Amino acid sequence: MLDPDCEGRVALVTGSARGIGKAYALALADAGADVVVHYNTSEAAAEATAAEARERGVDATAVAADVTDPEAVDHLFVTAEAELGSVDVLVNNVGDFAPAHWSDLALEEWQRVVDTNLTATMLCSKRALGPMREAEWGRIVNVGYASAERGAVSPENFPYFVAKTGVLMFTRMLAADTQHDGITVNAISPYVVETSDAFPDEAPRGRWASLEDLVQALLFFVDEDSGYISGENVEIDGGWLPEDV
Repeated sequence: MLDPDCEGRVALVTGSARGIGKAYALALADAGADVVVHYNTSEAAAEATAAEARERGVDATAVAADVTDPEAVDHLFVTAEAELGSVDVLVNNVGDFAPAHWSDLALEEWQRVVDTNLTATMLCSKRALGPMREAEWGRIVNVGYASAERGAVSPENFPYFVAKTGVLMFTRMLAADTQHDGITVNAISPYVVETSDAFPDEAPRGRWASLEDLVQALLFFVDEDSGYISGENVEIDGGWLPEDV
C-alpha cells in the first residue's frame, strides 16, 4: 500500500458515506488527512464513516449537500472550511446512473445522471480552486468510467457514458488551466468494482476490481511526489477491452 503523507491536509470526498467514496475517505484518513465526509441523504452512514475516520487519529466531519446545486456546494465548502480548514484534496466521487434504454428515460432522469456526474464535478472543483490557488497546492481527483476513454457506448445507460466522457474532458482542461498553480487534476476510471450490485458474465483476470485497487490510484495521485502528474486517467479495469458495453 502506498503511504503518502497527508498530515495537515484537509480532504473532501463527495458521496463518501459508503462504498467507494467511504474507502477513499478512510484511506485519506489513514494517510493523515482530516476528512470531510459528504452525503446527500445518508446521514447515519456518513456520521459512522466520520467516526471511523476519527478513530484513525484525524479530525472528521459529515456534511450534507446536493452537489448539483451551486448554493449547496458553497455551503458544503464553507462548513468544511469553518470546521477543518481549506480543502486541499478534493475527490469528486458522486455520480448516479440509469441503466435503462436512452429512449425510455424521462428528461428528469437524463438530467439527474448528467448533473450528478458532470455538473457536480465542475461545481465542486470550481469552488475548491480559489483556496487551492492561494495555497499554491491542491489535488483534484475525478471519477470516470473505463469505457469512456475508448468511446465505447451503449443504448442502455447512455447519459452516464456521455457524462463520464465529459468528466475526462473536464479533467484534462482543468489540468491545463491549473498547470502553473501547484494543483494537479487527474481521474480514476474503474470498470466493475466488487461492491457493485450487477456484474457482467466474465471478470478480467478472474476477479472484479477491489476497493484497494482504486485506493492505490488515489494515494498515488495525492502524493507530494506526484506533483508533475496532471491530466491523467488511470483505468482500473484489469485490462478489459470492451467489444460493446
